[in-house]
Amino acid sequence: MTLVYPDFVKELERYGADSASDCFNCGTCAAICPLIYDHFPRKMIRYIQIGAKDRILENSDELWRCLHCGRCTLTCPREADPGEVLLALKRFVVDNHRRSANV
Repeated sequence: MTLVYPDFVKELERYGADSASDCFNCGTCAAICPLIYDHFPRKMIRYIQIGAKDRILENSDELWRCLHCGRCTLTCPREADPGEVLLALKRFVVDNHRRSANV
């Protein structure tokens, strides 16, 4: 069962993802992504928007597939900057792992 964290979008602002809520999930980023993998990065951004923090942590290995080529950011019609959002998610995952290891 996935828990929902309604304030997750705000939480990610600490990690540099200040535009995740600007995305309206049009799929342009997924269409241009050279990874062509399971609607990436669209899926990750949607997880942020619905507050599915657990899903992001469960699928965090997908984040490291991102090449940061910038194509998603260049083609985003809303200027949501998906590349930076994914980079912020990486920071979140690393921080979460670090805090879990210190428990």
